[in-house]
Amino acid sequence: MTVRHHTSWFCAITVLMMAFPMTPASGETGAALQPPPYRLNRADEDYRYLRDPANRSDFWDPVKYVPLDGAGSWYLSLGGEARERYEYFNHPAWGQNPQDHGYLLQRYFIHGDLHMGEHVRFFSQLQSSLEDGRKGGPRPSDEDELDLHQAFLDVKLDLGGDSTFTLRSGRQELAYGTQRIISVREGPNVRQSFDGFRVIYRGGDIQIDGFAAKPAQTNRHVFDDGPDNAKALWGVYSVLPLPLLPKGNIDLYYIGLFRRQASFGQGTARETRHSVGTRIWRTTAPLDYNFEFLYQWGSFGKGDISAWTAASDTGYTFGALPLRPRIGLRADIASGDEDPANPDLQAFNPLFPKGAYFSEAGLIGPVNFIDLNPCVDLHLTDHTTLIFDWDFFWRESTRDGLYNSALARVRSGRTSDAHYIGSMPQAQLFWDIDRHLSFTAIYGHFFAGRFLKESGPGEDVDYVTTWLAYKF
Repeated sequence: MTVRHHTSWFCAITVLMMAFPMTPASGETGAALQPPPYRLNRADEDYRYLRDPANRSDFWDPVKYVPLDGAGSWYLSLGGEARERYEYFNHPAWGQNPQDHGYLLQRYFIHGDLHMGEHVRFFSQLQSSLEDGRKGGPRPSDEDELDLHQAFLDVKLDLGGDSTFTLRSGRQELAYGTQRIISVREGPNVRQSFDGFRVIYRGGDIQIDGFAAKPAQTNRHVFDDGPDNAKALWGVYSVLPLPLLPKGNIDLYYIGLFRRQASFGQGTARETRHSVGTRIWRTTAPLDYNFEFLYQWGSFGKGDISAWTAASDTGYTFGALPLRPRIGLRADIASGDEDPANPDLQAFNPLFPKGAYFSEAGLIGPVNFIDLNPCVDLHLTDHTTLIFDWDFFWRESTRDGLYNSALARVRSGRTSDAHYIGSMPQAQLFWDIDRHLSFTAIYGHFFAGRFLKESGPGEDVDYVTTWLAYKF
């Protein structure tokens, strides 16, 4: 019997979790410490504050901190997540793929975090991702019945003050910056993890990571995700304060990538690519901004690589107005190949980007593109946000094709000289029902442009997705 036939017990657990009240237990006062929000990577959470019984106010607190010795320095923390998602495309891939009638995606996590004193820690996380009803079957990132998503050992040294140095080895998630280059791939059903080593320095506002790893495979069946030995990733990523700009920060990084078989418009070959970049950013309202610049060099088969990207996201929040609107503009560009007949390659490689790079629809990936995306965020309540945006897309090079969010080329660049790909307006609703439960609904309509109509089927695309997620 496969894992698919056991999903009923996952669903039963989810229903039970949602049924429990999340209010303080009888007799407790409102003086307890407010629990922190859950993190994107659950391994980043810290529940040592629950050593003080007065801080326990949540139903799940008894399993978030389970002391194993009298001092409480040895403890176990348990947690998990369930996400139930519906997705529908009208004219998938602009009419190139078979029409579907909607399908379900399910994703479940369970983890344990064992702290053996202040300096040694073991974190392990299982995941199960399932697809049901999609015409043509699951995509590569849709299904992984049951596997080890994370399992790593930390050894931490105190360097004095608030500075620490940690050596992490094993399977782990990596995510840096806005996840344009290295991501956990949160949007798709199966998240990305890596097998390898990481050194982590934390001191005040300074963060420095060094890493060497191979991506974990995404195979469909039970405990069959080994390391992908055809790929390797290494680098150094630092985050520093930038005193020249009020509340500004700067990221500086180098990342290396090897792929035994890499495919672009000009063909398939061995790729060794080096990336250096910087990111200047600020998240504090009313003015927030993010500017990122990256250059790549290396080799692709017998040719040389010279590629680049620049990205920006700027917004201003009018906090005194009703709904606290944020008006924003995102503008991005990434190079495409200039001549498929020349062995040199100018196509940008986004390495391991987030799957929902421009939208959850994943129609267009971050290779050979220009996009301009105005948006407005409306805060209906403190826990509910409605976002409207309209993204416009062009090809940077008319000699290169169009790539999807999985970085696979979906349209050749040789049948049209048009730059304009099309545009996609979207409405997105995000509702944090409480600390544990959240709801998301998204609708988008892609208006196909000249390039799509000249290079193959050019139907407009309707996209709908909605999901309910529960964390504990």
